[in-house]
Amino acid sequence: MNVDDLVRDALREQAARQAPAAGGFTDRVLSLRRRRRTRRIAVAAAAMAAAVAVAVAVPLLDSGKGDVRPSGGIVVEKKTKAHPDQSPPRDEISAGGTTMVGYSIPERVKKSADSAVYERTYHLLNPKTGKYAKAADWSWVAVAPGGGTAAVLERDLPASRIGLLDLATGKVARWIPVDHGVGGLAFSHDGRKLVATTYSQNPDRLVKVEGNVEWGQPQTSSRTGFYVLDVASGNGDWTEIKLAADPHDPMGTMVNSRQDFALTDDGRYVWEGRPMEPGYVFYDLTGKVVPVPAGYKFLDWSVEAGRSPNGGLVASSFAGNKWQTSSYVVNALTGAKTEERGQQLLAWVGESRLIAWDIGKNDKNEFHQRLVLVTLGSDKEVPLSGFREGSDGDAGRWDPLFAQP
Repeated sequence: MNVDDLVRDALREQAARQAPAAGGFTDRVLSLRRRRRTRRIAVAAAAMAAAVAVAVAVPLLDSGKGDVRPSGGIVVEKKTKAHPDQSPPRDEISAGGTTMVGYSIPERVKKSADSAVYERTYHLLNPKTGKYAKAADWSWVAVAPGGGTAAVLERDLPASRIGLLDLATGKVARWIPVDHGVGGLAFSHDGRKLVATTYSQNPDRLVKVEGNVEWGQPQTSSRTGFYVLDVASGNGDWTEIKLAADPHDPMGTMVNSRQDFALTDDGRYVWEGRPMEPGYVFYDLTGKVVPVPAGYKFLDWSVEAGRSPNGGLVASSFAGNKWQTSSYVVNALTGAKTEERGQQLLAWVGESRLIAWDIGKNDKNEFHQRLVLVTLGSDKEVPLSGFREGSDGDAGRWDPLFAQP
């Protein structure tokens, strides 16, 4: 059994038993890794793992006057704001224009004896104060490039309207009403369009399968399609695309209850991740399946960082135990891989750096993670946050939300 086999097993178990991939996905893959440790040792070549972060030092201030050296002896560029003593962070974390504009804390909320909901409580950055503040009204938040505006959905999903939230004031500047209930949102690369995934039921609902003590997502999805909306006017069309079983899944049952759409960088197509190979499906804006666009062949739906800003590189899966943990970065056209620092790659900082989760030096707990800044081709990393506590599904877990310039 190779690494691909283990990752495929992890994705299958995640889709079959766990909460939606939108929150804490990497924690769940790590949990599977832990449960299969004996099996992994038996197949030593298969070092399956994924996602999580790091810590150290004291808060850094954006002085604007060259490098700042914290007490830990780490030199950080003037545009980096790091708080390695804070988890979850209270003060802004950013690097090279990529900003952590918020974070969410996940929780399973029981609704009845046989149903529950996977809920996120957001804490969003006020760009005026540089502080994160609780924003409990929203079940889903997507932040536009630049970090000034967020698209939000109210608590009960699917929602009948989309709010455009001014992060500086914390107030909704405008509502966009919709005829089809929305459960997920994502901005386009330039921030001018918004893709809204529609559902007939809450995509974050959980159920208990008879004989199973754990909550899990339903084996079917209520997804109905998507809107592509012009942010300035709120206008846009709805396209129907229901979620069928994945044709690449030999059992024909591999579907996630939440399977949101995103736009390609040029805005011509939407795409969705899929748990089974090749890991994605692309559509034109009428809902017709299209060939994989150039530069997207090596996209890994489970890795949040995705493509670099100019599309030349793709952040990819966990690679192994070099530097204790490492991940692949792939040339978008050739597929050539390099092994870089970081347990899970979360967001690009320009073309040569990434924000990642990673564990501390000599740390044996794969869930004990902090945010770090890594540079391609370098074995150095800079701590950005304090360590997350707990393990899969435990208290002390938080999931960052990033915006690029």
